[in-house]
Amino acid sequence: MSTTVTLPELSYPIGKLAYPAPMTKQQRAAAIDIIEEVPVRMRDALRGLSPQQLETPYRPGGWTVRQVAHHVPDSHMNALIRTKLALTEDEPTIKPYDEKRWAELADVRLTPVETSLALLEAVHERWNHVLRAMSDSDFARTFRHPEHGVQTVDWLVALYAWHGLHHVAHITSLRERNGW
Repeated sequence: MSTTVTLPELSYPIGKLAYPAPMTKQQRAAAIDIIEEVPVRMRDALRGLSPQQLETPYRPGGWTVRQVAHHVPDSHMNALIRTKLALTEDEPTIKPYDEKRWAELADVRLTPVETSLALLEAVHERWNHVLRAMSDSDFARTFRHPEHGVQTVDWLVALYAWHGLHHVAHITSLRERNGW
């Protein structure tokens, strides 16, 4: 008996973000551990995929595996910068970006996935050093997001721990469905 996977399950294979406000120290530590692990998990998810498989959308109408692989470091570079802005300025307004248009730029089509894996590893190494050196009051610092309002660094940490796992699951669930 086969089961049909619905579009919401394909879009959100680990579910939508459930931010446990306020986060406990243990929840925060777990989220930081996930952020630290995302590059390894992404590398494992992409290991051995052929050029054709990299061009496969993870769901109908969704990004290709290649686009996802390049999107995660793009997004997480922005998250590192947002973290640093929140730590060094009083409630800075951060700039969102059009991730869909970024995913259509030439670098996504032309850059090997390995380059983005190396970039993700480097960004996460730097970010991990910042996050692990922060105090409780640092995690309470705020920034203004034009789409989400005033948010804390804690929220950002929870969001990006989820975000990394979310996109890794796009790839791993596609591999599972297709028997790759």
